[in-house]
Amino acid sequence: MANHGFEEVAAPNVYWDRTFDIDAAKIMPGEYFVTGRDMVLVTVLGSCVAACIRDRTTGIGGMNHFMLPDSGQDQNNPLSSSARYGTYAMEMMINQLTKLGAKRQNFEAKLFGGGNVLRGFTVANIGERNAQFALDYLATERIKVVAQDLLDIHPRKVYYFPATGKVMVKKLKRVHNDTIIAREKEYNSRLSYSKMEGDIELFT
Repeated sequence: MANHGFEEVAAPNVYWDRTFDIDAAKIMPGEYFVTGRDMVLVTVLGSCVAACIRDRTTGIGGMNHFMLPDSGQDQNNPLSSSARYGTYAMEMMINQLTKLGAKRQNFEAKLFGGGNVLRGFTVANIGERNAQFALDYLATERIKVVAQDLLDIHPRKVYYFPATGKVMVKKLKRVHNDTIIAREKEYNSRLSYSKMEGDIELFT
């Protein structure tokens, strides 16, 4: 029996959104949120990528917010720490979706982010790496990408309504982006310093 209407929380920031008159979860770098309730999932992306995946039959869906570690390794090598972390970020959310009763054969995905907004990383365009990883991962898992807004040079604010699959994306062209950049740099530093090999369990 599915726990429809329950959610698994790795994003602790849940609040009431007055604009949409609905519960909302704010997803920060490294977090994800999965729900079977009618609510909105919100994130702001620079070079990070958010994968929004839902069961189009039940409306159970989720959003993650991740970045590949800036390790300088080849992320196309499935054994690299960078690829392992990206796989982990995707599998954590997918496992929670199926735990809530979502069926893989009904999955549809929407991808956002990967903007070229950060400077000073080992790999020139980390946003492009993040975007390509997400596209390759979903293709390998045979999860259809039905919409995407990737790359470019602007940060984005994304509102995702898993119950219906509706997405609203706002390009942040005239906003002071220091906070977004500082948040992603701090997240990237955490990824670089943690040892991925020992504490990630991959689900195959």
